[in-house]
Amino acid sequence: MQAIQFEESIANILKRDARFDAHAYFFLKEALDFTLKRIAETNAGQARHVSGAELLLGFRDHALEQFGPMAATLMAEWGVHRGEDVGDMVFHLIEEQVFGKQESDSHKDFADVMNLMGSLQAPFLPESKLAATKGGC
Repeated sequence: MQAIQFEESIANILKRDARFDAHAYFFLKEALDFTLKRIAETNAGQARHVSGAELLLGFRDHALEQFGPMAATLMAEWGVHRGEDVGDMVFHLIEEQVFGKQESDSHKDFADVMNLMGSLQAPFLPESKLAATKGGC
C-alpha cells in the first residue's frame, strides 16, 4: 500500500475513533512487517498469516527494540495500554481494507496474551520490582 493511501486510511479511522494517536497506527504497520520478517526467517522464507498473539508479541518486541526504556511511556502517550488496544487498531485497519483478515480472526485474539505495559517495562525494572510484576497476565 502506498504511503498516501495509508495516511488517508488513518485519517478516516481518526474521524471515527480518536483513541489512538496516528503514530500508533504507523508503528503497528512497522510491527506487522517486523513480525512477518521474523516468521519468514523461521519458516524457510515462507510468509503466512499472522495470528493476533503473534502480532502482539511482535508489536512488543519491536517497541522494545525501537524505543527501549521509553517504549511503555510512548505507547501510553499514543493511547495504547493493552493488547486489546492493539487489536482494536488492527480491526480499524481491516475495516479500511489496509490489513487482511481470515474468518477465524477475532478481537479476542489480542486478549489475555500478555500484560502489554508490564512487558514493556519489565526488562528495565530492578529484580525486586520484576518479581512483583510477574503475577499479572
